[in-house]
Amino acid sequence: MEHFTKEIISLQERLAVFPVYHQLNPRLSQEEFERRMTTMMQYKNYHLLGIFSGERCVAISGYWIGHKLYCGKYIEPDNVVVDREFRSMGIGEILQKKLEQIARENACEVMMLDAYLDNEGGHRFYERHGYVRKGFHFVKNLSE
Repeated sequence: MEHFTKEIISLQERLAVFPVYHQLNPRLSQEEFERRMTTMMQYKNYHLLGIFSGERCVAISGYWIGHKLYCGKYIEPDNVVVDREFRSMGIGEILQKKLEQIARENACEVMMLDAYLDNEGGHRFYERHGYVRKGFHFVKNLSE
């Protein structure tokens, strides 16, 4: 079956990708996902991209476009996940190429992303696509 890429715009479409996202972060409830997604949709620099096989969403990536002093204009893929049933089928490659196309169309100077430490398969994928490990992402939980 042929796959197609689509910008996911409506709240209803964004909430429908939860089953795919949940594979990346199973601790997040659907209710919290909906709250966070509703908030994120209010930002003009946040977008959500999906890859579909027929009507089924098989991969997603949010992305932010912004500016930082050290690198200029950037695109940051965020919460990138390919459905387990569709991995090793070239879907990640399609998603990566589309994100790079979007970055170039928006005159971004760099692409940057975070990847979980235990996501070694993801690390290899990104390194094959020209990403270089540059540092650590530190998190301090303020809700405890």
